[in-house]
Amino acid sequence: MKVRVLGCSGGIGGRHLRTTSFLLDHDILVDAGTGVADLSIAELAQIDHIFLTHSHLDHIACLPLLIDTVADMRNKPLTVYATAAVIEILRSHIFNWAIWPDFSEIPDVQNPFMRFQEIRVDEPVAMGQGRVLTAIPANHTVPAVGYVMDSGSAALVFSGDTAACQPLWDRVNRLPGLKHLIIECAFSNREARLAETSKHLCPATLAAELSKLQRKVELFITHLKPGQVELTMLEIEDEIGNFSPRMLQNNQVFEL
Repeated sequence: MKVRVLGCSGGIGGRHLRTTSFLLDHDILVDAGTGVADLSIAELAQIDHIFLTHSHLDHIACLPLLIDTVADMRNKPLTVYATAAVIEILRSHIFNWAIWPDFSEIPDVQNPFMRFQEIRVDEPVAMGQGRVLTAIPANHTVPAVGYVMDSGSAALVFSGDTAACQPLWDRVNRLPGLKHLIIECAFSNREARLAETSKHLCPATLAAELSKLQRKVELFITHLKPGQVELTMLEIEDEIGNFSPRMLQNNQVFEL
């Protein structure tokens, strides 16, 4: 399984700044931020499954446009996987005919362009070819999860957007085959109060969370805010340099 980073920035503002999305092989997305827009129409049409961490715009911005773009090229619904709480938010606030058409009813309820599939934390979803995705706990201002992406040979964990979350580490520490950990750090330490209010991590709280990690992994940092990238990464190096953290990059590919 190949995991390609389409977007990993906490905002926009340049051609290398794309918000969160990962492409698994050619047919699965994890989140649908602005990075999805860099895919060609042919690539968009191959996507059959989208797993969402939560409903914030930087993680779903391209979801409505993706469906609209490829609907007439497909012969089956695009399936959106999310927890019940996230599905309810999407139905109420995005696919409500006021913001965007409800593609779960177009062209009709029996044959929609899009369908929702409810998932639950800790319940694996088998996607064929040995690929398994499992939602794991996260702690954010809205209902949210992270994901384990497991090929059967190796696993990658993406924290999603989260603040302190002991249940996340309980899962990570007992996960077999874990190779990579992608964890957010949205703010620098000078904005620690904002990070706390918005339930994101800053380098100091990231260090506190990683003290709960009981195994060795390759560590990558995502969701850095534009304009604070250099400062935040310097602070991260000061706080957790012993973990050898690296900044996640657009178009980076993980082989699992």
